[in-house]
Amino acid sequence: MIASPFLSADVLIAYSAYFVGTASPGPSNLAIMSLAMSSGRRSALTFALGVVSGSFSWALLASLGLSAVLATYSDCLTAIRIAGGLYLLWLGFKSARSAFSAGKLPAAAARPDEPLKRLYLRGLLLHLTNPKAVLVWLSIVSLAMSPARGASHVLPVVLGCMVIGVTVFSSYAVLFSTASARRIYAAIRRWLDGSLAIMFAIAGIKLLTSKS
Repeated sequence: MIASPFLSADVLIAYSAYFVGTASPGPSNLAIMSLAMSSGRRSALTFALGVVSGSFSWALLASLGLSAVLATYSDCLTAIRIAGGLYLLWLGFKSARSAFSAGKLPAAAARPDEPLKRLYLRGLLLHLTNPKAVLVWLSIVSLAMSPARGASHVLPVVLGCMVIGVTVFSSYAVLFSTASARRIYAAIRRWLDGSLAIMFAIAGIKLLTSKS
């Protein structure tokens, strides 16, 4: 009997590691959560689709081995890290400004006339400017590769992890767009935006000061 490549021990370990990393609170999840509560499900799902697309882009790079090239040519990775750090600091500034402004939309919120394409690009940019994402994907792909099987399990890992990613990010968008979540958001908006500002600032500073 031939075991399914989607259920081998190596692949299941990779799935578990990716799920923990994806479901854990981070800039992308917090942005989706805030957007869902402030602007609704449609906007949050569109933003989440951009995040997933960015993740899939890094997955392709890792699968093709280009992540190793980025790691070898440190100048490329440094440029991505600086861009990502500055973008996160900008998000932190916008969140802080929103926290101190009673009448303004939160930083992650969508304007009433903001096109879905722009929301998608915002989510895509947030993930593409995170150089750690490609390193995470390189680790995930490596977990599924064994000396006996080589790269035969890379495709199942990428496909399975993308299903996990879509499920997790979409769940954030759906869960936090409910009426009860939006009522809670109205009461804690300033605190949430303040927390987002701190989270984005810490992540941005960490990227800018990282030497690896």
